[in-house]
Amino acid sequence: MRASVVIPNGNGRHHLETCLAALAVQTERDFEIICVDNESTDDSVAFVESTHPSVRILRLAWNGVFAGAVNAGIRATRGDTIVLLNNDTEAEPRWLEELLAALDAAPDASVAASKMLLWDRRDTLHSAGDYYRLDGIPGSRGVWERDDGRYDADHYIFGACAGAAAYRRGFFDDIGLFDQSLVAYCEDVDLNIRALLRGHRCVFAPAARVYHRLSATGGGAFASYYCARNFVTIAARDLPAPIARRHWRSIVGRQVALALEAAPKALREPAALARLRGQFDGIRGLPHALAGRAAMHGRAKADWRVIESLMRRGPRPVGDA
Repeated sequence: MRASVVIPNGNGRHHLETCLAALAVQTERDFEIICVDNESTDDSVAFVESTHPSVRILRLAWNGVFAGAVNAGIRATRGDTIVLLNNDTEAEPRWLEELLAALDAAPDASVAASKMLLWDRRDTLHSAGDYYRLDGIPGSRGVWERDDGRYDADHYIFGACAGAAAYRRGFFDDIGLFDQSLVAYCEDVDLNIRALLRGHRCVFAPAARVYHRLSATGGGAFASYYCARNFVTIAARDLPAPIARRHWRSIVGRQVALALEAAPKALREPAALARLRGQFDGIRGLPHALAGRAAMHGRAKADWRVIESLMRRGPRPVGDA
């Protein structure tokens, strides 16, 4: 089988109709769909069973949020390539064909990133792949910018947004699955850094287009908490020591700036309070994060300078690596 598409779902019946309808008309036909359900209390499972009987449903007895759900789905896949797709998306008919073609054309790459556009402004980017700055802040390349093609010539990039990305099967065998301790948000940032440490590369597939209802299944205080906590955890645990030593002032300074920005709003804005709580829990968890460095970096194969060079590009358009 050419590919397996894994869709995490939690009470997303209202999204699945569009998502699965788009997959039903893909020009690439040799693939399976696995819908991983996080204890939905709506009629998600019944809807899929009645309208898309070819879709495999994997019902979790617990809420895996994102990381736990996709990990369960990945373990159940049979395809040569594993593709992750958010349920709140609509893929263009050639999306999967183009995504797989980009990976086929780059035998030295293990990951391909889709071009994700906003659902309600379809000429505006959500993600042309991901970046990770030297101050420890991740983000989406091109977010909120009009899609004028400025990113299309980029080839190798820092990493993919896991909301619409393809991975060679052996990739997860080498670096492991998503870190479920992160719960939600930035799991793909952690995965991207672990991939780079092991020498894996990510290509951008600009013709693989998918439209995303931004934060339709998340956001608010929940997102603020886990982003804040995971920013601290990932910077402390994942960055190679030479990069951490060279840029720790920028990393710490950015965290201080985020806290100072949130503090005056914390009493009236739940998201601001959640950010502060997340930062606090991230700092409190530093001993555990630092203890995990040895296992991660002991298996590193890539030169840290390669990773730093990708980080230096930041959120702006770049040329081929």
